[in-house]
Amino acid sequence: MENIAKLIAWKFGNDRTRLMDMLIEIQETEGYISKANARELAGLLGTSQADIEQTISFYHFLSMKPRGRYSIYLNNSVVAEMFGRKAIRETFEKAAGISFGEVTPDGLIGLFDTACIGMSDQEPAAIINNKVFTRLTPFRAKEIIRYIREGRSLNELVHEGFGDGKNQDPRLRAMVSSNIRRKGMVLSDNYHYGKVLREKLPTMSPEAVIAEVKHSHLRGRGGAGFPTGFKWEFCRRAKGPKHFVVCNADEGEPGTFKDRVILTEKPELVFEGMVVAGYAIGSDQGILYLRYEYRYMKDYLEGVLQNMRNEGLLGRNICGIEGFDFDIRIQYGAGAYVCGEESALLESLEGKRGEPRDKPPFPVEKGYLELPTIINNVETFATVVRIIENGGEWFTQFGTEDSTGTKILSISGDCMFPGVYEVNWGFNVNDMLDMVGAYDVQAVQVGGPSGTLIGPDEFYRTLGYSDLSTGGSMIIFGKQRDLLREVVLNFMEFFIDESCGSCSTCRNMPQVMRNKLHKILDGKGVKKDLDDLREWGKLLLASRCGLGQTAGNPIISSLKNFPHLYERLLQRDKTFDEGFDLEASVKAANAYVGRKAVFHHHEH
Repeated sequence: MENIAKLIAWKFGNDRTRLMDMLIEIQETEGYISKANARELAGLLGTSQADIEQTISFYHFLSMKPRGRYSIYLNNSVVAEMFGRKAIRETFEKAAGISFGEVTPDGLIGLFDTACIGMSDQEPAAIINNKVFTRLTPFRAKEIIRYIREGRSLNELVHEGFGDGKNQDPRLRAMVSSNIRRKGMVLSDNYHYGKVLREKLPTMSPEAVIAEVKHSHLRGRGGAGFPTGFKWEFCRRAKGPKHFVVCNADEGEPGTFKDRVILTEKPELVFEGMVVAGYAIGSDQGILYLRYEYRYMKDYLEGVLQNMRNEGLLGRNICGIEGFDFDIRIQYGAGAYVCGEESALLESLEGKRGEPRDKPPFPVEKGYLELPTIINNVETFATVVRIIENGGEWFTQFGTEDSTGTKILSISGDCMFPGVYEVNWGFNVNDMLDMVGAYDVQAVQVGGPSGTLIGPDEFYRTLGYSDLSTGGSMIIFGKQRDLLREVVLNFMEFFIDESCGSCSTCRNMPQVMRNKLHKILDGKGVKKDLDDLREWGKLLLASRCGLGQTAGNPIISSLKNFPHLYERLLQRDKTFDEGFDLEASVKAANAYVGRKAVFHHHEH
């Protein structure tokens, strides 16, 4: 299409901060972003072509090379591997006649690996041109390639036997199940759409809203657990001509999918929570930052927002509150786990590489466009509505003293009933395993790869900020699993792939630690190797953001709680390392991540 870059840039007002929207539209229209389009954008936006290209190279779903008219992204997360991904991969390759990372000579099909796509309860899964296909089998993989070659639409694939018929809205057009197994206050069926905005908000001052949230002792549900009411209060007091409300829906932690379910089943609840936040901090603009893996929800969510505008729940003078104007737009990421970190998310929102910022200042003072901004998780905004509806005191009756309310868990792996469960904080791991039908359990990964791997001797522990804190991901591993080869190695590869490369610690140490793990798995390890891993893990704490600081957790956590798995692989009667060249390993890590971070992040 002629002048596609010019047309799309014009659509977004030639606004440099909307570069992500422009790049995504060009990618989806053309199948890739050519150098000519990058050059055209640079001229229109008053920036350099190198600046445009380095942004493109940072994100997994953007490319400067054609990726096929049908781009198949097969999830390579640990749960996908556990449930047969290898056979699906081999079938796709055989049926398409190419290897992963390649495009067919006719430009029709491209095969690519991708990290967790938020479907751990229904693996193996893949994304094909923004449509999600779950519970894949070799037969289904062959059928997909056949349908594509016959020129049949992807919607036919979904509706002719592939979909499960459980989607609540035809605009979703995906064979994705919500799998809600247990409901609590947030997922409850007794939510009355718009009630809080129509009946409660007009009777409360912004200060009263914040006071109620503070009284509830609600803490952020994204994992960090910062008190929500205090965050809102700090932002309201911050000076600036404009304040922003940002919802972080970039749930990239492998094994997490509860935000996807909330946005599918209760999108109005989330948006209503954002409106409450906007009223509380004095904002007129909300942004939902949604991971690109959930692009299939676009029409559905845009329809929900439009309905809210039509009913006076978004727009000007909301619910008759004079001067309260607030609207929400959706901003998509393009595939980068680090953008789940709030400051990296802000960089991405502004059309840049998602590299974390230095703190302070914090977003409540200088966030989006350097203006006061609150960033909360999907679950947090949904929970706020129930607090304003029923009162902060009511909320404190659930959970524990330091962890009030409920927590929505994404549970997957070796269990009979994977899915979403809403439980009170204080729920213990043993009860969780009984609840989901998990038997002969060897280990549970609490909080995803960045969290903790625990064994049966710790299953008595409870979920809460004073014990096992989690953003929601719970992955169960049966006794048949090889924890080091199947799990820890997979997690380490994930962190290596997802590093933005800006910190030398995060750029180097995960690879060095991964290489040391390979040495041990190959039967060449000695006792000193275990000591090295423990010490190197400490170096990662100097990283700029949470990704780098926790990138060694898969090894450090498993080494602490499953030392016997390492020790039984060590060479007997040897103590000192005779075959591991640290300097060479660091050089190799620098070369690998350096190349990828600057211009080819995620290009395999």
